[in-house]
Amino acid sequence: MTESEQAVISGFAKGEPAPPLWTPSAERIAATRLDAFRRRIEERHGVVLADYDALWQWSIDAPAAFWTEVWDFCGVIGDKGDGPVVDDPGKLPGARWFAGARLNAAETLLAPHAQRPGDAVVFRVENHPTQRLDLPTLRARVSLVQQGLRRAGVGVGDRVAGYLPNMPEALIAMLATAGLGAVWSSASPDFGAQGVIDRFGQIEPKVLFTVDGYFYNGKVHDCREKVATLVKAVPSITQVVEVAFAGKGDAPAAIPRATSWAAFIGDFTAGEPDFLRLPFDHPLYILYSSGTTGVPKCIVHGHGGTLLQQLKEHVLHADAHPGDRVFYFTTCGWMMWNWLAAALGAGCTVLLYDGSPFYPDGAVLWDYAQAEGCTFFGTSAKWIDAQRKARLRPSDTHDLSTVRVIASTGSPLAPESFDYVYDAIKGDVQLASISGGTDILSCFMLGSPIDSVFRGEIQKRGLGMAVAVFDDEGRPLVGQKGELVCTRAFPSSPIGFWNDADGAKFKAAYFERFPGVWTHGDWVELTPHGGIVVYGRSDATLNPGGVRIGTAEIYRQVETLDEVREAIVIGQDWQGDVRVVLFVVLRDGLTLTPELEDKIKARIRQSCTPRHVPAKVVQVNDIPRTKSNKIVELAVREVVHGRPVRNREALANPEALDDFAGRPELAG
Repeated sequence: MTESEQAVISGFAKGEPAPPLWTPSAERIAATRLDAFRRRIEERHGVVLADYDALWQWSIDAPAAFWTEVWDFCGVIGDKGDGPVVDDPGKLPGARWFAGARLNAAETLLAPHAQRPGDAVVFRVENHPTQRLDLPTLRARVSLVQQGLRRAGVGVGDRVAGYLPNMPEALIAMLATAGLGAVWSSASPDFGAQGVIDRFGQIEPKVLFTVDGYFYNGKVHDCREKVATLVKAVPSITQVVEVAFAGKGDAPAAIPRATSWAAFIGDFTAGEPDFLRLPFDHPLYILYSSGTTGVPKCIVHGHGGTLLQQLKEHVLHADAHPGDRVFYFTTCGWMMWNWLAAALGAGCTVLLYDGSPFYPDGAVLWDYAQAEGCTFFGTSAKWIDAQRKARLRPSDTHDLSTVRVIASTGSPLAPESFDYVYDAIKGDVQLASISGGTDILSCFMLGSPIDSVFRGEIQKRGLGMAVAVFDDEGRPLVGQKGELVCTRAFPSSPIGFWNDADGAKFKAAYFERFPGVWTHGDWVELTPHGGIVVYGRSDATLNPGGVRIGTAEIYRQVETLDEVREAIVIGQDWQGDVRVVLFVVLRDGLTLTPELEDKIKARIRQSCTPRHVPAKVVQVNDIPRTKSNKIVELAVREVVHGRPVRNREALANPEALDDFAGRPELAG
């Protein structure tokens, strides 16, 4: 045994932190855009910033200087104006950023100076032929759609909606809408009609882009009946534009006011797109809360804050260089679609994929990454866990030499999944677990290409984001679990909620717990070396005997068992207290036996604490989840307690909830 190995073992014995799973080389650090940015700040502002943490602290202490430098370094096109960068960084909500600025996000995303030879957009749907668009073609098609939108009467502030797969036409329609100063909102075509009505019905779009059908798991799913129902229920829609995607023919008469994509643009001549420069906080996107406990909240995001924040994340945190090829497995109903689109502004090729991530087999996304020379590969924590449980080893079957970053979001990435990535996917890669959300259309904490990756941890708090962890009295914590908060203003804070004129609903959603502080609803821990561990949503936190337990702590243990495919845990009100109830989906052909139940409880007890051990373990057939693949603990809790779930349409598989109702195992 070497002296260094003995030192490591000695460190473990003393309770010292485990060594990192990955550390970038000095050469790799020097080549990152983040390190170039750090050196630029040192030179221009006369400060010494030895590492990421020093740069983060400077970004919090000097927000006006920091965000101005981000604007310039990331190549935002527009006029910053001569007003203050931020009127009051301590005002949250309500701080105003770049008061005199004029810009249009689409202008930066389609900037000619970002033109690179070859692809701007690549598109694949399951095993269909790949499509490619270069930047001139993309710009020309945006110009054509803009002309069609004008003819349809779309102007500044009007809403345009997409009920579309993750396809080039969705990207084109969004960019055309944004360039005209209209507001884009989208949903994926697997949403049920009522779920889309609940969303688009609130914002009253003028034009709807949709498809005849979509592909999933090798099958064609016709969505025309849902579209007809939607259009009839939302009278503001005066024009429907249908993309002939699934080969169903021309737009049917059953859909009112429908025309084909080809007819919508067919009699125009392509030119240069128009980009109306707008105030910094002019609405760009409307996104939606999950809507599992009521009608979804419509969250409005602005041009400037969205663009600035997302470019910061691509360029500095994800180390995006011009010519890189960026992939994220997403749908148009998830905020990661909007985030992926912003990679265009960093000069990158955007790799779009639609369909099942397991058709025709579990290698399909790795096939795509290899074929396209992907440099940034993004997916969900659940997908990585599914790969692990399927015992797939892409490192043995695929050439992933181009991949520098693997990103994961949607739920906490389990420590075992960190091990799996470095063992079975790629050893020399930055594994960036990232977390933020639809609420801010960006991240509170994410990767740093100049720092180590530690098992089970998100690498760092985002630059310019004054992230902290509070106890119940609002005192900051390090090394203890608490509420994720942001204590100072940031540009991508939402403009507000749609139809919330006095801002009361918006303030209640984020600022009621700690006035003047954004409370995000995550139960987290800030580690001594600046990382973050996420234990789950704080509003789903278990509280047996008054002790708060994050649900992710239990998932991390249960899902290491080969017998368990996935799980969901809730707190059931019981005899004046709360007891932990764990529902498990087992591998095909398995039944929950007393022996397996004991094994599950023993794993939790050994790796967590006796308080984490569920009072009941119950087998179910499926776990209900949102369209963006997030499990819905609160909806399950409502069903278990005999209360209605008010918006089942928000779920991808609402029928799964039926399996949780009236369970005799929970009656005693």
